[in-house]
Amino acid sequence: MEIEALVAARKTAESAVAEMSEGPLKIAAFETILRKLLDTSSEPEGLTDRRGSQSKSDKKAVKSGNASGTTSRITGLVDEGFFREQRSLVEIQGALAERGWHYDQNFLSTPVTRLVRRRVLRRTQATEGTKKVWKYSIY
Repeated sequence: MEIEALVAARKTAESAVAEMSEGPLKIAAFETILRKLLDTSSEPEGLTDRRGSQSKSDKKAVKSGNASGTTSRITGLVDEGFFREQRSLVEIQGALAERGWHYDQNFLSTPVTRLVRRRVLRRTQATEGTKKVWKYSIY
């Protein structure tokens, strides 16, 4: 893809979220719009599926069983052995940040909970100081 096309896609995504207030929702919306623009602009014209079905990358992820985005990054931590010890959301957030993926804790709780429901991770309640927190580990 040419530089001009990348710059045009970025500008289009920026203008689409320009009126939103600053914060995680604006960032997520920008990333989603930009990803969609880049996906559609990389497909040859006339070959895009206009029936509203999944994109090629979505179909691949579903077919192979791979998760995408935050969930796959957390699953990567599982594969690295990060969850051999019990970890809190703060520790998970820190590990992802060390790898260059910065998330607010609120955006980590849903993917982690889904991994618990799929029995990839388990959680137990622990006490840190005067607070009770969930700790996550592998089975």
